[in-house]
Amino acid sequence: MEKSNNPEIVIITGMSGAGKSRAIEAFEDMGFNCVDNMPPLLITKFVEVCCGAAARFNRLCIVADCRTGELFASFISELKELKNKGFQYRILFLEASDEVLMRRYKETRRRHPLDKQGNDLSGAIARERQMLRHARAEADVVIDTSLSSVKKLRELILKKFSTTNRNMAVTVMSYGFKYGAQNDIDFLFDVRCLPNPYYIEELRPLTGLDEKVYSYVFQWEESREMLRLLTELITFALPLYSNEGRSNLTIAFGCTGGQHRSVSFAQAVGKIVEDLGYNVSIIHRDIDK
Repeated sequence: MEKSNNPEIVIITGMSGAGKSRAIEAFEDMGFNCVDNMPPLLITKFVEVCCGAAARFNRLCIVADCRTGELFASFISELKELKNKGFQYRILFLEASDEVLMRRYKETRRRHPLDKQGNDLSGAIARERQMLRHARAEADVVIDTSLSSVKKLRELILKKFSTTNRNMAVTVMSYGFKYGAQNDIDFLFDVRCLPNPYYIEELRPLTGLDEKVYSYVFQWEESREMLRLLTELITFALPLYSNEGRSNLTIAFGCTGGQHRSVSFAQAVGKIVEDLGYNVSIIHRDIDK
């Protein structure tokens, strides 16, 4: 079957409890036709029906994961078949730490799909990670939801997938180390070595989005020199990643609380990346904490 012109196809997979249900809601809001819990063996046939020459679907989102049990083993081969048919797609993989997944299951009192007896949650999570290891390696976008709220997850998805521009999208993120690390990043820069506005009483309740804090951070020579060196690195590296076919790249800045220095640097670097011609999303993970 001949396919329609450039349909947008997104395949969501990942750990149970990592937020796939919330993710598919975001895609529905972007106008995608969404199908949850699709057996992998049906993916290619389903895409042909939905996005073929006679079809009306130009935006399709499919969720496939371990709920299909042993049928998930065909996931990777089905992706190859889909590509052989001439369809282009992007894979979104959602993950979270074992501790967070266990807490979420205990809070909701739901049973993990691989925990049939309901008494081996940690083992089920370990088996699922093993089952999904190849799918994660194939992913175009990986989002760790361990420390993300529903709002932040939705914001990330909308900014990474809502654009129709096929140039590489760059996410610039700030966060606080005191709230835990962010795993789904490509470049991480620790700016805790720079003077901290937190110790200036009038700046403490403000953030790097406020001009007073931003000016304070960059009044220091070491801050300006760090930004200069980062600009050189980013200007050199981003075209290399883009030429390799990367569709998404994440640059993160971390400081102690994720409100002052990291926010200021994320804002400054986001503007630099935008001036270089890339699609930019700026996320401040911990600014409201």
